[in-house]
Amino acid sequence: MLSRIVRRGTSHSSIVYRRMMSERKAGVIEPAELKGFIGNAGEKLLVVDVRNPDAEVEPGDIKSIAVGPLPAEGIRPQATLLTYDRNTKSMPLPPDDVPKDTPIITHCGGGGRGQKAKDFLEAAGYTNVVNGGGPKDTENWALFGQK
Repeated sequence: MLSRIVRRGTSHSSIVYRRMMSERKAGVIEPAELKGFIGNAGEKLLVVDVRNPDAEVEPGDIKSIAVGPLPAEGIRPQATLLTYDRNTKSMPLPPDDVPKDTPIITHCGGGGRGQKAKDFLEAAGYTNVVNGGGPKDTENWALFGQK
């Protein structure tokens, strides 16, 4: 949601819009619930990062990647990169050895594509999926961003 802030100068007013960080995108899990989900999942947790490292395809992802790195060897050991494609409305599925009841957190930069990925995985039969938002949701990211 956007918030309107009015700055009054001597000769004019300017309107500045900023995103309210305390408001989550639709479908993003609340921090208290996410904490319980992570605790119950333990080592079975899989974090699915759906951001796109190609700045020409998803220019906005570069900002969130600077704050929260993409999964890589030795970084974010419980995470995997499965990029959600807005054009095809699809993404790769987790490897075949990932059971359908695996606890999964999807995320992008702030939660929009994370929700689309959650819906996609559920349609593919995954039964224990939540949308964690992403690095822009600092409360949630603090809980799972290093996993």
